[in-house]
Amino acid sequence: MFQSLRERLRGWRERAAQEIAPEDVVGERGRKVREGRLQEVFDDLEIALLEADVAHPVVQEILEHVREELLGRRITRDVSFEEGVELALRHAVEKVLAAQRIDFLEFVKKTEKPVVVMFVGVNGTGKTTAIAKVTNLLQKRGYSVVIAAADTFRAGAIEQIEVHANRLGAKLIKHAAGADPAAVAFDAVEHARARHKDVVLIDTAGRMQTNTNLMDQMKKIKRVANPHMVVFVGDALAGNDAVEQARTFHEAVGFDAAILCKIDADAKGGAALSIAHSVGTPILFVGTGQTYDDLQPFDPHWMVQKIFDEA
Repeated sequence: MFQSLRERLRGWRERAAQEIAPEDVVGERGRKVREGRLQEVFDDLEIALLEADVAHPVVQEILEHVREELLGRRITRDVSFEEGVELALRHAVEKVLAAQRIDFLEFVKKTEKPVVVMFVGVNGTGKTTAIAKVTNLLQKRGYSVVIAAADTFRAGAIEQIEVHANRLGAKLIKHAAGADPAAVAFDAVEHARARHKDVVLIDTAGRMQTNTNLMDQMKKIKRVANPHMVVFVGDALAGNDAVEQARTFHEAVGFDAAILCKIDADAKGGAALSIAHSVGTPILFVGTGQTYDDLQPFDPHWMVQKIFDEA
């Protein structure tokens, strides 16, 4: 997507070099950006952002930020029109991404133990792997971790989280398939309290987000476990589907932050932009690969660099 955007930017630069109107040149101070000239590029910007799976309301906000930054300003002679637009666009994207940020490790450090974190999201997004990566991160910082296998809907889900727990040497609390998931979460929290463990990470079922019974199940787990933080795990490759999933989970259960998986395979970045904007919660981490160490704190500036510089 941003390859085509850069091509568009180059086209604007060429047109600007050939068609600079007298009113665009103001003495030695550079060219003043006029409404008409700016509108020429907005249609292309809108198409390019929509192609990147950025939700339409987010596109409009980004364009408004670009308009505010450029309209009536002067682009100095040593900066091309293309560079001026791209710089404004970078700032606009970063502004949308920079929702209130949470330092997860600082949060864990300051919160009364055991810290209880509940993970929600649709099957296939990388939720269980994200829990394993967070477990690895916490253990490397010296924290003891208990994992609750509260996705009892599928026997395979219990086996999957158990494999990760065994590899990482983390305590797993599980019941038989079909058991009450809230009971599993409760037992995990009680185990952590009794054994003075630091953090409880609760895996949950991830059937389709439109499943009413699933949402009721999530609400019950939340009531019973009383988590300090609920984290939504989304798939960067899902585009607008990830945004709709996030919105549905947020309305039904509520969550405090998000983890975006498979960001290494996402050349668009639209999911990060749209989730940060539409739900209004910060992105804690992004998954950047397949190993347990492939998890990094979300940095809006890094995301902007990825979006533009990997094109």
